[in-house]
Amino acid sequence: MFKDPFARLGLDREVLSVSQLNSRARVLLEDVFAQVWVEGEISNLAKPASGHLYFTLKDGQAQVRCALFRQHASRVRQALRDGLAVKVRGKVSLFEGRGDYQLILDSVEPAGDGALRLAFEALKERLAAEGMFAAERKRPLPAHPQRIGIVSSPTGAVIRDIVSVFKRRAPQVELTLIPTAVQGREATAQIVRALQLADRQGFDALILARGGGSLEDLWCFNEEPVARALAACQTPVVSAVGHETDVSIADFVADVRAPTPSAAAELLAPHSADLRQRLDGLHRQLLLRMRERLARERLRLEACSRRLRHPGERLRQQAQRLDDLDLRLRRAYVIAQNRRRDRLAHLDTRLAGQHPGRQLALLRQRLEQLAERLPRVMQRQLKERQQRLAGTVQTLQIVSPLATLGRGYSILLDERGHAVRSAAEVANGQKLIARLAEGELAVRVLDNHQEPTTLSLLD
Repeated sequence: MFKDPFARLGLDREVLSVSQLNSRARVLLEDVFAQVWVEGEISNLAKPASGHLYFTLKDGQAQVRCALFRQHASRVRQALRDGLAVKVRGKVSLFEGRGDYQLILDSVEPAGDGALRLAFEALKERLAAEGMFAAERKRPLPAHPQRIGIVSSPTGAVIRDIVSVFKRRAPQVELTLIPTAVQGREATAQIVRALQLADRQGFDALILARGGGSLEDLWCFNEEPVARALAACQTPVVSAVGHETDVSIADFVADVRAPTPSAAAELLAPHSADLRQRLDGLHRQLLLRMRERLARERLRLEACSRRLRHPGERLRQQAQRLDDLDLRLRRAYVIAQNRRRDRLAHLDTRLAGQHPGRQLALLRQRLEQLAERLPRVMQRQLKERQQRLAGTVQTLQIVSPLATLGRGYSILLDERGHAVRSAAEVANGQKLIARLAEGELAVRVLDNHQEPTTLSLLD
């Protein structure tokens, strides 16, 4: 038998394992929320091979995971898909394997306003992306307003409730009604004109108000022209459309959202004594309700702890875990395939970068550059060598004996072509060749004057 789980953990400091904690939390949730109806929009729908269905049910502020097992999924008449608005019935439970809070469903029904909710979410996302819901563009409400404009229908309980609150809390405030239709085809255009007119009147604040109704009845407050007219207002605007649970696009664009028209009037005409008295009352009610709820749930918990759990619970937990592992395996396979595909593309890019055609193009370009440079280099080197040859020829001419011959001298050569440098190298009667600047002469040595010669006195 389980005792009060909160008192037990708080006083005895019992240390639980993770599985024990999840098991106790599951039992507690299933006992408290044995059967609930929840309305929301389907997203992240998964259909594994087991036939079970898993999806997330969400609204504008929160989401919860849902499991619809095969025996109940077969009774759903409408094909489920992401974005579909539905009403579901089931018990609140806990998937112990992951510690996930979830709904175990036994019935799924379509919601009548699914299309409108999809349009609502689409416009909401688009305007949010433009920054129309940003906190920094919100204007604070005046602390002590003197003139307030009310954009609402002149008939009905809404305007009477607002006037009544101001008479009771702030009778000195001047109220002005800017009448407009708040439902029907003409309502959107009339609300836009009324907001524009009220914004030019110099009011300290405006109240855009309407009573409760269905989503279709409140749809004019979800139209884009109304949202843009609110965003263009220079006067602070309090949106009080519908009941506390109703949410419209006008609530997001306005500077302040009030849950009801009367609450909007109280925001602009606050009474500290009333607020303090109400807070004290709510605090007392909360304490009383908490004690009653804890005592009642303690009795239910003790009674439920004596009951034997059907093994089907464990089987469903394991089946859900198996489906979870199957989904994880499929995701891992897809991720691995994408990685291999990316690597193949990377290698293909590298291979294309190493293609010989690119190298050949570079070499061809280099060859063309060298072919263009070769004639210039050859001409330059030929010119340099011609200049060097001319200089060498000039130097040679300076030292050449031919220049000496040109001045009237000659060179004697013997039969072997050797130059004769001394008279002792030749003999009398030897033939020599005398080389002149122009041509040669054959001469004979008559006397080399190496031996004494007797001259005839008669000669």
